[in-house]
Amino acid sequence: MARAIDTAVDGREHGPILRNTYGVRVDRHAATRRLKILAGRAGIRIARMHPHMLRHTFVTTMLDAGVRLRDVQIAARHTDPRTTMRYDRARKKLDRHPYWILAAFMASGT
Repeated sequence: MARAIDTAVDGREHGPILRNTYGVRVDRHAATRRLKILAGRAGIRIARMHPHMLRHTFVTTMLDAGVRLRDVQIAARHTDPRTTMRYDRARKKLDRHPYWILAAFMASGT
């Protein structure tokens, strides 16, 4: 992954990472077309493939890995933590509930 980003950046320090053949930022339509082509080459068949799926995977994977909500919010560039919380699939699990965490902390005697 890092190698692909390094290739796309090509030593530049400013400007968009993904550019078209004219060196201009790739718009959302071009990004969708490119993603569908790459997914097809990889044998991935999803009916409604779109770039936001990558963003969703990025955020949900960080949350599933236990990265703090505030850190995920910053990485995703969400201004409101409630936006980030929408991605948290595990937020309804009992062991992630604040009351359960507090009870476990108090029961540990620390």
